[in-house]
Amino acid sequence: MTTLELALLDWIQTHLRCGFLDAVMPAVTKLCDHGEIWILLALALLAVRRTRRQGAAVACGLVLDLIACNLLLKPLFDRGRPFAINPAVTLLVPPPLDASFPSGHTAASFAAVFALKASGSALWKPALGLAAAIALSRLYLYVHWPSDVLGGALLGAAAGWMGAKLAEAIQARRSPL
Repeated sequence: MTTLELALLDWIQTHLRCGFLDAVMPAVTKLCDHGEIWILLALALLAVRRTRRQGAAVACGLVLDLIACNLLLKPLFDRGRPFAINPAVTLLVPPPLDASFPSGHTAASFAAVFALKASGSALWKPALGLAAAIALSRLYLYVHWPSDVLGGALLGAAAGWMGAKLAEAIQARRSPL
């Protein structure tokens, strides 16, 4: 699998690398270096009474993702990153120091998307576009394997959906019948 994944990453480097994307992709990836964009979205939604439910869903999804991705799966798999296998590629961002699988940027992004979708927010559509761009940026920047990004998307989808259900359950327990 690694050979096929390396071939895909090298294809991206050979056919898609250009000055414009070299400037844009680090900025896109930076939006989610620590989940910032999604944390800010959750806080903004929580601040407005009519979107508080969606904000709680996103917040719960991000917490579940953080636990599953960063505390459980990354240490468990401890997978090396592609730039360690092919050091000839010039990185456009500082090399991440943690494990590669799953992609935390992608997982957090898709956790927010699926939390929004499961909680009935129309914001899931533009969020999906941004999440896809963030996921692609991780491949473009040569810091994740394609399976890291796929695994992150699947993990994030599950965490986001569960986060929305958890937020609903918490709200139901707090609300009088």
